[in-house]
Amino acid sequence: MIGPDRLERVTAGAAVPEQVVAYVCAVAGSRPRMIADCVGYTHEGTLVLVGYPLRDPRDARAMTKSVDQALKIPGLERITVIGPTRPPQAPETAGATQDCYFTLPVPAPPPGQKLRNLLQRARRELSIVQGRRLENDHTALVQRYRDERRLADGTRHIFGQLPRYIEASAASLVVSGRLADGRLAAFAVGEFAPLTTAFFMFCFRDPQIAPPGSADLVLSGLLAEAHRRGHSRMNLGLGVNAGIGFFKRKWGAEPFLPYVEVSWELKPRGLISKLCSLWGKNTP
Repeated sequence: MIGPDRLERVTAGAAVPEQVVAYVCAVAGSRPRMIADCVGYTHEGTLVLVGYPLRDPRDARAMTKSVDQALKIPGLERITVIGPTRPPQAPETAGATQDCYFTLPVPAPPPGQKLRNLLQRARRELSIVQGRRLENDHTALVQRYRDERRLADGTRHIFGQLPRYIEASAASLVVSGRLADGRLAAFAVGEFAPLTTAFFMFCFRDPQIAPPGSADLVLSGLLAEAHRRGHSRMNLGLGVNAGIGFFKRKWGAEPFLPYVEVSWELKPRGLISKLCSLWGKNTP
């Protein structure tokens, strides 16, 4: 277990959201620990190693050293490594997911004409409200995303833990866009605990009532807050897909860090574990 002062230093220097310790612990229920120059999170024989070394998130050699140390943890059954490159220790049979984080400087570059028009349209119809908690209409909108959209299991779980994360992180902020009658059109969640990098963590909009530019307007609210607090950049997260990537590039965001995720098992599971897994898959 990392001491409280060390946890604060990890979050203070975070370059990627997985280094914001309060966020990961809240959504995953895992325990943080330092492994060489990287932070990792353990839970029931599994480890997620955030392979972006604190001194230099691009240092693949330091990441490899951390993976070597992680593989010596007693009782470890499965490891997931996310980092700037594929760790050489990963078996060739282990598949990898690749993406990249996008960032904007703070203050953000002047928006293009199309984005300015969207922001002006949204400002005419919405009021911006900042807060430190989710109201019933926030959680209802998140639940609609979970019910109506095709989401990866991990994403669905994280969305369900959003209230817990906001409660756990005193530096999180909810920026909402509301219509004149008070209805919630869109909201975004930002994280401001790190010293230089702010994070655009989540964004939700109600397609039935949100005017064009609603998501852009709540992002602009987070960028304004990052500027007020003295941050120098905002990490907008991963590209994920073409639509999300377009939204970020529209703001002038550029690729910041490569993201490579790879998982593999370290111990073959016993017969009882395999039978239980098969039983679970065949249970209606």
